Formats: sequence, structure tokens, C-alpha cells
Amino acid sequence: MRTDNQIQKDVMEELSWEPFLNESEIGVAVKNGIVTLSGMVDTFSKKLSAEKAAKRVAGVKAVAEDIQVGLSPTYRKTDTEVAEAVLNALKWNTTIPDDKIKIKVENGNVKMEGEVEWEYQRINARKAIENITGVSSVINLISVKPKLKAIDIHQKISSAFHRNATIDADRILVDVEGNKVTLRGKVRSFAEKDDAERAAWSAPGILSVESKLSVEVPEMAFNE
Repeated sequence: MRTDNQIQKDVMEELSWEPFLNESEIGVAVKNGIVTLSGMVDTFSKKLSAEKAAKRVAGVKAVAEDIQVGLSPTYRKTDTEVAEAVLNALKWNTTIPDDKIKIKVENGNVKMEGEVEWEYQRINARKAIENITGVSSVINLISVKPKLKAIDIHQKISSAFHRNATIDADRILVDVEGNKVTLRGKVRSFAEKDDAERAAWSAPGILSVESKLSVEVPEMAFNE
């Protein structure tokens, strides 16, 4: 049984383990296994990194993320400057068909729209701009429309699960209907849940992944 205090300690240590993060900027509170992150960081990617770090900790049932992205006036960028930096980042990433992606920047919030053939291109488009100074959030509305139809998607996903050392494939049910995959079952951690969802998204022809996976916590601690 893991208490909330133990989980809080582990989350704080996991944050300090990330060289990209300054753990003193991030507050951690835990109640009934639910972790709340607060504070302020200077880039959107740091905000994402903190959330991912918390999810990796055993016993975490959910993460409520209240971290703000802010810059000092000296380093603040206009929306025009952010847009130019985003376009350049997409242009120089050879895995992204930048001519098929349109962006809009408003108050540092970047919205991306367009169509790509593979899910990894959609993911890479977001990752390419996460570290740009002035980006406070990313709304990824890029859709995936592959040219090729998926062949035996169920088998490909199941094989991917069995290859992954972090996934207990026997406890996850995969249901494929057209280009949509639904995952059901129980996993041991958020990390396993993320790995399973990532593996499903990597299958050819997938346009939608609905995850009904639940994180199994043997016993919860209720602290006053």
C-alpha cells in the first residue's frame, strides 16, 4: 500500500530527476492518489514534461495539471514572431509535410490544422514547436488520412504489445472497427497505459484510438 505522502515524495524526486525541469518551480499535492501539479514554467514543453514525469510514478491514479506558462517581459514574443518561429520549425523538420499544415497564433496559443498520412507526422508537428519561446499551448487539430488501407491491424497491434517489455499484452483487449481501435482492460501504471496507446496509434491506417484502459491500483490510501 502506497500512501499519498509516499506518492508525493516519489513525484517530487521524479521531477528532480528530469534535467530539463527545475523542481523548485513546480508544486506537488496528492490526495487519494490524485496528483495536482502547480506553478509556472517558461516553456510549454516543460509543462508537458512535468505531467509525464508524474504519470510515471507508481500509485498515481490521475494527474490534475495547473502549471502556467509565462515569460518575463524581456523574453516575451509577439504572435507574429511566434508564428514565424513555428513555420520555420515545421519547415526544417523533414518528417513533416509543412505545406499541408496551417497555423494560427493568438496570445501565444498555437492552433495547427491540416492533413497528414501518418500519426507520427501529426505527433512530430506538435513536438517540433513545443520548445519554441513564446508558445504557451498547442492545439493540434491535424487529421490523419492515410493513402494505404490497413491490413490486419489487430494482429499488428497485438504483435507490438508482445514486443514491448512494459506491456502485459494478455490483459489488454484490442477491438478494431474500420480505422478505429478501442483498447480495454487494466494496466499497472500510466506508463504502461501510454505505451499501449502509443503502440495502437503506430499501426498503419489508424485514425482514432479510444482508450478504455484503467490503471489498476491494488489499494488506495485515504489521508485526512
